[in-house]
Amino acid sequence: MLLVVDVGNTNTVFGVFEDNSATIAASARMSTRRDRMPDEWYAILAPVLDAASVPRDQITDMVISSVVPSVTRWLTEMAHDRLRLEPMIVGVNLNLGIGIDYSQPREIGADRLVNSLAAFTKYGAPLISIDFGTAINFDVVDHNGNYIGGALAPGLVVALEAMTAKAARLFTVDLVKPARAIGQSTTEAIQSGIVLGYLSLIEGMIQRIRVELEGEPTVIVTGGYSEIFAEASPLVNAYEPDLTIEGLRLVFELNRPSNTPRRT
Repeated sequence: MLLVVDVGNTNTVFGVFEDNSATIAASARMSTRRDRMPDEWYAILAPVLDAASVPRDQITDMVISSVVPSVTRWLTEMAHDRLRLEPMIVGVNLNLGIGIDYSQPREIGADRLVNSLAAFTKYGAPLISIDFGTAINFDVVDHNGNYIGGALAPGLVVALEAMTAKAARLFTVDLVKPARAIGQSTTEAIQSGIVLGYLSLIEGMIQRIRVELEGEPTVIVTGGYSEIFAEASPLVNAYEPDLTIEGLRLVFELNRPSNTPRRT
């Protein structure tokens, strides 16, 4: 079985795929702690495997996409010591299934490349992939199948926390789409400003990116709160909650070693 790990700045997602299959046997999301040591990571992973009745020795391969170098190091050590295998680390040195037309390719976050591959494989090009996380990533693949860049904006939770931390009379609210833009309470006003404000940001960026592309792009969203925007905007074509871990599986398939012996 294949273990995939997506390490973001806020959350880390584990996924287990059945052998030679796109079927997800198990998955779990937890907070990304930079000081969490290898044994602690394994203590989180083990119950996930147990709950899905996946024996440890059935994990034969592992691939990691990470934007947090210290966590990459601890997860690699966990893989060596506990799973006896060498993980594949996503980077521009691998076959990513798409071209890269970008001035500084090593600056591209691994998650952005993985999402672009998964979206391209399923929907073709051109495309705009939008990932809602700590940051909102807009990633673009042109009509030639090349990753050409995108845009970054603060995530919804980051914006909400920054605003409420600086304003004494404002407070955290549930991020749901309000019925109207004119809020009649502080809660409604915050929901309007954050959710509807970000809806305007998303749609505005889609329109601006469209103008710079040849062909009509497919727009795919993923990540936390993305379902809200998929339902609210006619400019969004698809909601893919497992886009990143599916992309990790595809990266592994593209770079699968001819022989992957387990470490001893």
